[in-house]
Amino acid sequence: MNWDDLKYFLAVAREGQILGASRKLDVSQATLNRRISNLEQDLGKKLFDRSTTGCVLLAPGQVLLEHAERVENEMIQTTADLRDDTQVLSGTVRIGAPDGFGVSFLAPRLHQLADLHPQLQIQLVPMPRVFSLSQREADIAITIGRPKKGRLRVRKLTDYSLSLYASRRYLEQRGTPQQLSDLNQHRLVGYVEDLIYSSELEYNRQIFSSWRSDIEISGVIGQFEAVRAGAGIGVLHDFMAVRDKTLIPVLPADSTLSRSYWMVWHESLKNSRRVQVVVDFLTQAVKASAERF
Repeated sequence: MNWDDLKYFLAVAREGQILGASRKLDVSQATLNRRISNLEQDLGKKLFDRSTTGCVLLAPGQVLLEHAERVENEMIQTTADLRDDTQVLSGTVRIGAPDGFGVSFLAPRLHQLADLHPQLQIQLVPMPRVFSLSQREADIAITIGRPKKGRLRVRKLTDYSLSLYASRRYLEQRGTPQQLSDLNQHRLVGYVEDLIYSSELEYNRQIFSSWRSDIEISGVIGQFEAVRAGAGIGVLHDFMAVRDKTLIPVLPADSTLSRSYWMVWHESLKNSRRVQVVVDFLTQAVKASAERF
């Protein structure tokens, strides 16, 4: 067995089909099929149930997947260590983050990191989703709540608060709720419920048990802009909303709740100097803006 075979295997396991994996690797489907068949022959085990609809991992494939990801992580770590063993920090570090934190807080500060390390390429992916560190979707992920499993390094960034807000214009037109039950008479802005990717985001009903969104938006930035434009009342991040003079807190004594941001990176990157530099930068950036949270 060689590393190239494992790369082909990982691509098929992750894509779930030969076609998608062949496009990702830029090889023909025939070549990829042949390499998978050779690997199965070398191991004496069938790894996939291959059909016209896709490739399903069998039990031996599940076992190999775990070991192959470890080999991949070690290869990436070795490359990173060799590159980091120079005076000038270079290479790429990808940060996956929730859209609110990523766009409103991180994006305006990344130039400071670029100034410190001009040859370091920083990729920020601010999307409302869970990032797989084992599949290299990100080198560092900012999560809502502490991850409970995986070979991960974890550091708490900060607690933050959320509250009900509406635009000044909306409240002038529709009136200001005096108690939580009054929300039944108002237009509410919240998440698309079947796209909620973390239980930590199910805070609307934590504030108001009868909550029903009239307008559903899958991301924090979209919800913020909709509420700001007068669409209705929504639960917004205080670190985003308090500086916007067009937004008014609604029932502040009854509606505030808290969550936490955590920074996570894979155990295999624990000795990567460039990852550690970015981890330390993010830690200091949040600490320097502690009053916002």
